[in-house]
Amino acid sequence: MRTQAEEKFSDYFEKWVCRLEEYCHQLHSASRETSITEQELRALVSKLTAHHKEYYTAKWAAAAAAVGGGGDDFFAFFSPPWSSPLENAYSWLTGWKPSTAFRVLEALRAQGGTFVAEDQMKRLEQLRAKIRLEEERVERVMERQQVGVAERRMVELARLAGRRGEAAVTAAAGGQVDVLVDAAIKGLATGLERIMKAADCVRLKTLKGVLDELSPAQSVEFLAAISALQVQLRRWGKRRQSQVEHRSRETASSSRKRRAL
Repeated sequence: MRTQAEEKFSDYFEKWVCRLEEYCHQLHSASRETSITEQELRALVSKLTAHHKEYYTAKWAAAAAAVGGGGDDFFAFFSPPWSSPLENAYSWLTGWKPSTAFRVLEALRAQGGTFVAEDQMKRLEQLRAKIRLEEERVERVMERQQVGVAERRMVELARLAGRRGEAAVTAAAGGQVDVLVDAAIKGLATGLERIMKAADCVRLKTLKGVLDELSPAQSVEFLAAISALQVQLRRWGKRRQSQVEHRSRETASSSRKRRAL
């Protein structure tokens, strides 16, 4: 069952994706329109970048509120109930992996031949190498965070919490353990919040870096492709999830009927 905080962000995210889909249609239309001006293309690109920035602002605010409330709600960002299992399977530290942007560029270049000129490609490859280093840096921090769960203090807390059912553990001692566990969990959430923001910053840096190297027309085509990828992945994931849930209900219904016979 979702918490109130999860429901609130789920509603926001659904509306955000719906707007992204609307922008995606505009981008596709603009990429095929020959009479559109460069100024109009730039305005459309600005709308999309502002839309992404708005998302991260809302996400960080919701995450900070969750951590401030004790940290329990925050962990949903690493396995979000507002996303399908398929989307979560392809998630990198609560979002799309920055390297994906360069794969999208490669696909567009393969389709369009000269979508990206050679001099642009060289600069984009340099950016790609920098972003890969940024990804690895964030991954190392995440690895240290995960290993930290098994540090001496956490192991001792786990041992004490495991003894709470024993008669030797008094109610006062059990309450003290709860306080220590809550503090430890909040500390874990704080560390993960920093990692999430670091990963999001790499995503934003990637988006800005790529768009800085592309012309307005190229930017529109790139944003249309990467937005369509996100929208379609969500559609496929939700459809698949709906099919699984439907089969599960049918199985449960069949079981009840057999028991009733």
